[in-house]
Formats: sequence, C-alpha cells, structure tokens
Amino acid sequence: MSPSASSPPRFAVVGIPGNRRVGLFQDAVRAAGLPAARPVSWLQVLGGDAVFLPGETVRVDSPGEDAEVDRLLRGGDDPTRVEGSARWYARFTAAVRDVARTAAAAGAELLDDPEDMAALFDKRLCHGLVQGAGVPVPDSPTSGPAGAPVRGWEDVRALMADHRMPRVFVKPAHGSSASGVLALETAGPGRVRATTSVERDGEGRLFNSLRVRRCTTEREVAVLIDALAPDGLHIERWLPKASVRGRVADLRVVVVAGRATHAVVRTSRSPMTNLHLGGARGDLDEVRAAVESAGGSWAAALAVCERAAACFPGTLCVGVDLLPATGWRRFAVGEVNAFGDLLPRLTGLPGGAAEGLDTYGGQIAAVLDRARNGRVIEVP
Repeated sequence: MSPSASSPPRFAVVGIPGNRRVGLFQDAVRAAGLPAARPVSWLQVLGGDAVFLPGETVRVDSPGEDAEVDRLLRGGDDPTRVEGSARWYARFTAAVRDVARTAAAAGAELLDDPEDMAALFDKRLCHGLVQGAGVPVPDSPTSGPAGAPVRGWEDVRALMADHRMPRVFVKPAHGSSASGVLALETAGPGRVRATTSVERDGEGRLFNSLRVRRCTTEREVAVLIDALAPDGLHIERWLPKASVRGRVADLRVVVVAGRATHAVVRTSRSPMTNLHLGGARGDLDEVRAAVESAGGSWAAALAVCERAAACFPGTLCVGVDLLPATGWRRFAVGEVNAFGDLLPRLTGLPGGAAEGLDTYGGQIAAVLDRARNGRVIEVP
C-alpha cells in the first residue's frame, strides 16, 4: 500500500532504538512536519516479534554495534571481534527478508530491497554488479559469483602475482567500516607490508582497533589473512589516489532516489580514509576546483556514483565511495554502502534536491515527493 497525497507517509525505522542513527532519522521526519518515526528494534525482528502497520513506510537501519544484536547475528560475545562476518551476513540478510515479508503482509512499504541488501553486504557480488553495469571500478580477481576463491594467504599471493597486482586491498567480503581490511604491498619474495586496523590478541583472536598499524613480515600478514579467509575475502587493485595538501583523498557520495545529494571529502595519511580511523573531512569546494582545473568534470564524477546506485534500484539511499585517480580527472567506485548516510551536519549539494537538508532529510523529502506525485521513485 503506497502513501497517497491525502495521506502523508507514516514512518517506522528498524534499528537500535535510542542510538544516533535512529535519532537523526526521527529528527528528519519531525522536521518535515510528520509524526516521529516509530522505532522497531532489531531484537524484535530477530525474535520474530516485529509488527508493521498498514500504510507505513519502513526504513531498515544498521544493526550497529549493539552487543545483544551482534551476539544474535555473529554468534560472538564482543562487537569488536572481526571473525564471524559470514554468519553475521547469513543471519542479517535472512532478517531483512523477514522484515520484507512482514511489511508486505501488513500493507507497509519497505525502502530497502532485501536482494539489494544481500548484494551490498557482499563486496564480491557488489563489485560484480557495478562492474557489469559499466561503472569504473578497481580490477578484481574475486569479482562476481564466478570470482576466484580465497582460502588463505597462498591464494592471495598467487592471485596478486597472476594478475600483476603488487598493491591490493584485501577486504572481508561481508565487512564494513574497514573492519578486517588490509592495504597490502609486495616487492619481491618475502617482502610484504600491510596497513590495517586489525589487532590480534594472545589467543589469536582478531579485534577491530581505532589504531592503524603496519605489519612488516610475510608471516604476520599470512596469519591475519588465514584467520580472515574462512569468512570470505575480496581482493581489489590498490589504485593510486589524488591528494589534498599531502593527504590521500576520496569521497563519500550519498545517492538518494537516483540522484547524488550529498558529498564529503575524506583525507588521510594512511591508505584508510575512514573518519573513525583518523581520517578527516576535507574541503569539498577545494576538490571541485581541483577537478575542474584539471580538465575533469564534477558533474561526471557524480554521475559515476548515480550509475553505481542504479545497480540497486529497490533501495532508496546508498553511500558510494568514489576514488579520484591521481590528477583528479578520472574516478572509480570503491564500494557501495547500504548504510553510508551517517554524516552528521552535512547538508545537501547546492542546487540539488536535498539542498539545505541533511542526509536523512533528503530521504524524507524524496519519499514525500513520491507521495505527492503518486509515483514510485525512479532510478535512472
């Protein structure tokens, strides 16, 4: 049941009640003059007790790092653990499909397609879909369903050699927020260096850390990759990126209803630009000027993100990681993120559909526009 112009949407949000993401979404709903979004706990979903109402518009949000939810999804007792991502993926995607069935049975409308979610949370599938649509991406021997399997360090080393990739990113297939990622460089037999935020304790367990560190021996790298491999690994060529004031840079571009609405520059002195790992927001105007002065096109860069988002037509909002090549004239898509919109205090691009709105306000505006016009959201 779709909302009509005479009946404004009523929202529910599946998430962790009281956390920042849910609160920001509820704030955006209220700012649009609507009743606050009704929170539906992930514990209710996982317990089979979630209820949706006829005519409700339902947004799925991140399970976050809630210890009890993580225990049910991952099977562990510590949300900072890296292992268990394959189990997390299987249970999370099953839960999203349960949300979809329950919402459909109630006559509610879901803003996040379960099959899109399944692809977005498998980096191998996501890479294959985006590449198949002709969007520029880093080369990858593990892309798509027919990609090469990675059983451990020996496979990684062989794939790097066979595909002439001396510098790669090795990523857990179902990870997020750089969890378990290694920026890996080789320079001949036995000469290996990796940059990562993974820590290993005395019992061999892997933990996420807020400290980026370097592994400088092949044995150390092999131990980490062998421990990560059972959950699935994805390998991508490490593309040289443009820089801003001596710091490597990329962009997170939020795409809502098929249009790039928000963008933030992320800069870092390490290969990981994630803000929680020491990355810092850069000056978007400075980057736009660099693109134009190099003979590139800012509009074309945003169009690359929109083409990537179009691979997930059933999902209202995604966050695209856009990688600018050295020289600022060419761009590739590193990842597409289902929950890539947590960018507090960031307002929409000038002249765009979400100008003056944060990322959540932009999503509410898109749903209201659809309701007013009595149409589905169209993704190019």
